[in-house]
Amino acid sequence: MTTTNSERENQYIKKIPPTLEARGLSTKDVLQKARKVKNDEFYTRYEDVEKELNMYPKSVWKNKVVFCNCDDAVNSGDKNTSAFALYFLRNFQNLGLKKLICTHYAGNVDLFNQGPRGYIFTKDGYREGCKVFPPNYTGSFDDPLSLNILNEEADFVCTNPPFSRSVDFWKTMMESGKKFLIISNIAIVLTASYVHYFKNKKVWAGYHDVDWFLTPNRELTRASGYWFTNIRIQNRPKYKQLKILPVKEIPEKYKRYDDSKILLVDNCYIPGDFKKPFAVSTRPILNGLLEKGYILIQDKEYYPYIDGKKRFARVLVTKIE
Repeated sequence: MTTTNSERENQYIKKIPPTLEARGLSTKDVLQKARKVKNDEFYTRYEDVEKELNMYPKSVWKNKVVFCNCDDAVNSGDKNTSAFALYFLRNFQNLGLKKLICTHYAGNVDLFNQGPRGYIFTKDGYREGCKVFPPNYTGSFDDPLSLNILNEEADFVCTNPPFSRSVDFWKTMMESGKKFLIISNIAIVLTASYVHYFKNKKVWAGYHDVDWFLTPNRELTRASGYWFTNIRIQNRPKYKQLKILPVKEIPEKYKRYDDSKILLVDNCYIPGDFKKPFAVSTRPILNGLLEKGYILIQDKEYYPYIDGKKRFARVLVTKIE
């Protein structure tokens, strides 16, 4: 009997945690906690990589050098191979890749059971992949050797960078000018260190949330993530979740004004006839609002005050005239 990829993955999962409702949490609670995530020992599930990457045309990858530069280990078995590396190895010919380069991080924790030495795995064309262990190589995305690969060889970066070093990773990517498809904390859309990237159209949301990851012990853990990219997206399915209506038609419970007389809208309602700036939360941005004739108007998050009390962060947008 043939074992599917999902079945192979499931044999390593020890338990499934309770739902948000069972834990007494709301989506807002998760988003607030997401901004404080420090644990970097999260493995991306293969199914999440496959689901997102299959949304893009093969032409995106054809004849490209793909660099997976955030502990994307490669092993003879699936269990100790990064989902990113595994996807590109399985689909190397189908995607028409030129080369795949993956790095393993030499940290205090033995990630993917690959040992304490940093290495570089390369698969070039139809040749078998091979590993090299450069002296004193850390395997970090900002190691001089990793930066040289990024700037001199790579066309495309696809990985899950460590949440605690996300600001540095994004800065490195933006300075490189390379194409990328990466997972980051869902809260970056509302975080000052990143808002200017969205405002200046250097990045936008991908297609999917990433709500579940695997710990090194193969236990499922929740850490709200999302795919972000600078690949152009056509006909985003989540456009349908934006409810663009005249402001008077938006239900009263989903609109209100803060102490500064700024309109706040929720539940993906968008005032299509509103001439002034208004504040939205994360989801409309992830659903593609900035591709529908709206722009961000400041380089940081906006904190509304209602009756003198500071509320959850938002961003200010306005319709392009």
